[in-house]
Amino acid sequence: MTTIDLALDWTPNTNHTGFYVAKAEGYYADNGVSVSIHSPAEDDYERTPAKRVATGDATLAIAPSESVISYHTHPEYPSLTAIAAIAQVDRSAIVALEESGIDRPADLDGATYASYDARFEDHIVRQLVRNDGGEGDIEIVTPPKLGIWNTLLDGDADATWVFMPWEGLLAERDDIGLTPFYLDEYGIPYGYTPALLARPTSIEGDSDELRAFLAATARGYRFAAEHPEEAADILQETAEGMDVDDPEFLRESQRRLADAYLTPDGEWGVMDHDRWAAFVEWLSEQGILTDLDGDEIPASELPAGSLYTDELLVRPE
Repeated sequence: MTTIDLALDWTPNTNHTGFYVAKAEGYYADNGVSVSIHSPAEDDYERTPAKRVATGDATLAIAPSESVISYHTHPEYPSLTAIAAIAQVDRSAIVALEESGIDRPADLDGATYASYDARFEDHIVRQLVRNDGGEGDIEIVTPPKLGIWNTLLDGDADATWVFMPWEGLLAERDDIGLTPFYLDEYGIPYGYTPALLARPTSIEGDSDELRAFLAATARGYRFAAEHPEEAADILQETAEGMDVDDPEFLRESQRRLADAYLTPDGEWGVMDHDRWAAFVEWLSEQGILTDLDGDEIPASELPAGSLYTDELLVRPE
């Protein structure tokens, strides 16, 4: 039986529920694949999930669109390709504590942003501020990745990037008010987060195994979309190393994500060409799309069709 090593982007959470459902319910076994799921907590996020795939230490990684673009402009690693979108709707946001008085992105001028140190991240956040009429003059700090949320809560940073159905719900549960800034509300045509990434050699040489994996995963996410509370219970019972082990929290988080997994037609994983192209074009127009030396790359040199493929997805009949 083929083994797929999956590198998570974070400690297990409801973004990942479909994988755990597919494993627990035997969907992967039914399709002849074995799946080993790895949390970045295993090495304290010493390497990003995308780098684990790029270096051959994992088969697949969960990462945002920017990671795909970054590896397509990196001379030392393979040009990773997105093979499925885990969610169709971006539920992430830049957030500040409500009590901070930061009411809009422009208010972040002079503030401190806790960064995950992703290649394009800080430029995107600065442009968010500019799009709201600010100067984009923010101070960047890079705390340990798995401690970034606490950095905001402890007052060591004024803002950071979170998933609202997870950290947002954590804050709500603890009566901590957050002010979220969603990228699409400020003129940023963001891509997909999270998505599944693979090496080109895997896509070419292991296509049957990846199709089997994706078909089982799609089944897991459809289950999570249709039965969020039951799926949350499966996540709690089977995922090791979660930051939260409160059943009702997980069920509510799952309910808030349920409608983000699938397209209106009930498909999981599919990606839209225009969405990829718009994000690349925007990065290029803002001067964010650069090589490692800081030289700008025109969007024409990074065609959207080279960044993703839907060919491994099995559409429901």
